[in-house]
Amino acid sequence: MDSALLVHRIHFAFTITFHYLFPQLTMGLAPLIVALKTLALRRNDESYNQAARFWARIFGISFVMGVVTGIPMEFQFGTNWSHFSRFAGGVIGQTLAMEGVFAFFLESAFLGLFLYGEKRLGPRGHWWAAFAVFLGSWISGFFIIVTDAWMQHPVGYTTAPNGSAQLSSFWALLLNPWAWWQYAHNMSGAVITGAFVMASVGAFYLLWGRFEDYARKFVQVGVVAALLATLLQIFPTGDGQGRMVALHQPVTLAAMEALFQTQPGAPIVLIGQPNVQEHKIDNPIEVPKALSFLTYRRWKAEVKGLDAFAQDQWPTNIELLYFSYHIMVGLGTIFIAIAVVAAFLLWRGKLFTSRWMLWILLLALPFPYIANTAGWMTAELGRQPWLVYSLMRTADGYSKTVSAGNGIFTLLGFMGMYTVLGILFLFLVRREIERGPEAAVETAH
Repeated sequence: MDSALLVHRIHFAFTITFHYLFPQLTMGLAPLIVALKTLALRRNDESYNQAARFWARIFGISFVMGVVTGIPMEFQFGTNWSHFSRFAGGVIGQTLAMEGVFAFFLESAFLGLFLYGEKRLGPRGHWWAAFAVFLGSWISGFFIIVTDAWMQHPVGYTTAPNGSAQLSSFWALLLNPWAWWQYAHNMSGAVITGAFVMASVGAFYLLWGRFEDYARKFVQVGVVAALLATLLQIFPTGDGQGRMVALHQPVTLAAMEALFQTQPGAPIVLIGQPNVQEHKIDNPIEVPKALSFLTYRRWKAEVKGLDAFAQDQWPTNIELLYFSYHIMVGLGTIFIAIAVVAAFLLWRGKLFTSRWMLWILLLALPFPYIANTAGWMTAELGRQPWLVYSLMRTADGYSKTVSAGNGIFTLLGFMGMYTVLGILFLFLVRREIERGPEAAVETAH
């Protein structure tokens, strides 16, 4: 691989991975804040309003960080990936522009109203402000997913005389079936992050012995949301996304599962290490015929292995793709187990006094971030060696006049700045957690 290409890929991977730490929390918290506001109205309980104010402050901090870290990526399309921008700008420029409009005008405007306009809006108006923030964040996420889905499964375009892709059907772009499954899977992953963060903070308060009334509400709402989102993450969203990969990117499915030989009754590997040189899995623990059934709903269905495709069509880093996929699936399974046990204890009225479970909820906080990152790595590594699947290879999309040295220089600069931003984010969130929900009460009066 060209050294400049490698630097540009690492550069964008770093900036987008760091950036997505923040939107996944805001998109995950947004429906939970609406849920808290709804409970406040239905039960006429002011403490739910106070809880919503607290999480709105966390939301606001994460939103600002998402904006600051998201803007440079728009410029990177021009600076680091100019050939890709020239080729695909006629299509993805539409969705990226609409995402910007919704993110900055709808979400940010109503976030300001939600944070500072409660007295003027009144209870129901404040609920609508929370709902508009939720709507804006999720619509913004949708346009980003539509952009990536077009790169995974291009639809609704024509090829111009200069070789670039131009949008021919806006509705085909929006209704891309890949986009809808990917969107549902991604947003359930974001809700898992928001739910576990909320439950984790509630567990921390209960273990600390402070703000216990709010803590119970955080744990209750977080655990219920986590249970629903983790189940949806597996089925139907994960199943539907997996079947889209099998239909449109069969070589990607083979690489994700390290299935080197085409075979009927293909197994799923639970644990094992891909040996690409010898085209086999080392030390495998398998579930026989499970991959065939999950992919085609038939136990003896034939699943194409990597041997069915030319090697220049294979994903360029099968090992990393395989482990990213299995980390995502493994953590998703653990999340279901945690959510089911916590929900059972909640139903039995024992969760708030079960310190062992509260510790599990507390320590689980970072793992949804890891799972979401692994999921996006699976999607993007799986598309390789294509930048736009079957239309433009990654090696043809980067800026040829930007040297590896220039790329490393700016990458180091971004790493330094983002380290400072990360520390600032942790400091601000830690301060809000230490002050607790009652600080939100004081600012509201």
